[in-house]
Amino acid sequence: MSLDWIYFAISWILLTWHSAWDAIGVPVNAVIGTNFAWILAIVFLVVTVRVILFPVFVKQIKSQRAMQALQPKVKELQEKHKGDRETLQKEMMELYRKEKANPLMGCLPMFLQIPVFLGLFHVLRRLDPAKQSKTLYGWTADQFESASQAKLFTAPIAGKFGSTADELARLGANGTTVKVIAGILVLVMIATTYLTSRQMILKTGWAEDPQQRMIQRLMLYGIPASLLISGAIFPIGVIIYWVTNNLFTLGQQQWVLRKFPPPVTATKAAAPATRNPVQPAKAGGLFGRGKSAPPAPVKATAPKVAGPKPGAKPVNPKKSRPAKRQG
Repeated sequence: MSLDWIYFAISWILLTWHSAWDAIGVPVNAVIGTNFAWILAIVFLVVTVRVILFPVFVKQIKSQRAMQALQPKVKELQEKHKGDRETLQKEMMELYRKEKANPLMGCLPMFLQIPVFLGLFHVLRRLDPAKQSKTLYGWTADQFESASQAKLFTAPIAGKFGSTADELARLGANGTTVKVIAGILVLVMIATTYLTSRQMILKTGWAEDPQQRMIQRLMLYGIPASLLISGAIFPIGVIIYWVTNNLFTLGQQQWVLRKFPPPVTATKAAAPATRNPVQPAKAGGLFGRGKSAPPAPVKATAPKVAGPKPGAKPVNPKKSRPAKRQG
């Protein structure tokens, strides 16, 4: 299946934004080693895609809310079918179908952005000044030349951490500069990717469903770890796209979670009670319900004095003194 339609669409959005920034006077030539018109074109490619996908993001939040509401039922099924994984999975799939909840909806916005990422990756890799054909997917020769010379702090947006010496020579770039800029951006990309998943998990908590929890772990740890290796082959322009997308996601999630906070589940509601394990006994026995019974009042009693044993003479500790004679 040809992906040319994706490449044409990505190219059209990039060129449209570049023309818009150029028209309002944003510098096209390098200022502090940066072609801001092309950098902003990549940034606003992210904005365009996220605006288009906003309805999908709303569905993602609704699905996560539905999954949270089902956690008590999921836990009941886990207890009921403990040790029978096959039956448990069937029952849980039936529960999700009945309640119209989709555990994979949380990953849908990311999956829908993969074609955009691949399209930008492909287009930027074609920005090679040595190519005889300098037109691609609707670009003119002048636009191709301008983009191939676009830089971020003197590092070309088509360069990457793993660029060969020949590729760097064709781009007119310094190898050390490209590695430093690309390396910093890869670290920022990994950190922001981790933070986007961590932000959501901290607000909604870990899922009770093993399948959903596995997806959460993959998003939190697996994807950031994979970027440490794959980031070396990403052009700098692609990393700019990824970092911008992560920052957009962080802001969007923060706004949604603050405006529509996740519901308090029974597990969360019971959590504060476990902080103080020492609880006063309640009325109605050890497991009785109701308010705590007040302690019974202690009556003050006089100390008991042991009486004389049977057959013993009474003991009088105080001897009586003889009366004084009156003279």
